[in-house]
Amino acid sequence: MEYSEAELLAVLLAREVRDGEISACGALSQIPAAGLLLAGELHAPNAEIIILHSAFDPFRTSRQFHYLAQRGEMGLFFVSGVQIDRHGNYNLHQLGADPERPRARFPGGYGGGMIYYAARRTVVFRTEHTRRSLVERVDFVSAAGATPPDVLRRGHPSKVVTPKAAFRFDKDAAVLKLDTIHPPWTLDDIRANTGFELDVKGAIPATPAPTEEELHVLRHVIRRRMIDTGTYAAWAQQSLGN
Repeated sequence: MEYSEAELLAVLLAREVRDGEISACGALSQIPAAGLLLAGELHAPNAEIIILHSAFDPFRTSRQFHYLAQRGEMGLFFVSGVQIDRHGNYNLHQLGADPERPRARFPGGYGGGMIYYAARRTVVFRTEHTRRSLVERVDFVSAAGATPPDVLRRGHPSKVVTPKAAFRFDKDAAVLKLDTIHPPWTLDDIRANTGFELDVKGAIPATPAPTEEELHVLRHVIRRRMIDTGTYAAWAQQSLGN
């Protein structure tokens, strides 16, 4: 079966959603939004899904959303970053180590750093898998993957998902470890496109490809729902099944 990178990522993110949990993504999160809706349709009908600034947002203000996370009620959150490093830190602020003269500035995390600590699980996704996006050390820590023992923290990053591979976060070692590789990519491809040491021991399994059912529901049911509800409608029309 053929599918786009956006469809692959939406399916892989959907598989991380658990039935009965509160699972959420922030604004400007088209792929996680599609993944959340897909999970609700397929295997998590009792999951409470929150997509900020959409028809699936029960809050009048973002402050209420942040309070929910602080109370420990958020089971899963999806976030992205310009840079992600081997320790699970991500960067949404700037490129370049000098804060006075950065090569580029970005909007920042808008509460994402707090949610990284408060959500039970966080899946970081990136639509690009290159040495400039997966780095040894981020230029700016917008949110830390690991913190000292005396820092109050309910959860940690769970996975990092890219168009080429998925990494799991080893909480004890505080590092990302290669979990699965998406066909047709190989371990050599992942090494060539990752800016930190993979420390691979043994064979790495292939990521299960999207199933016919997952793609059918994503392209027909979820695409239609996103268009009808105005949830990234233009993106859904262009990116899902097209």
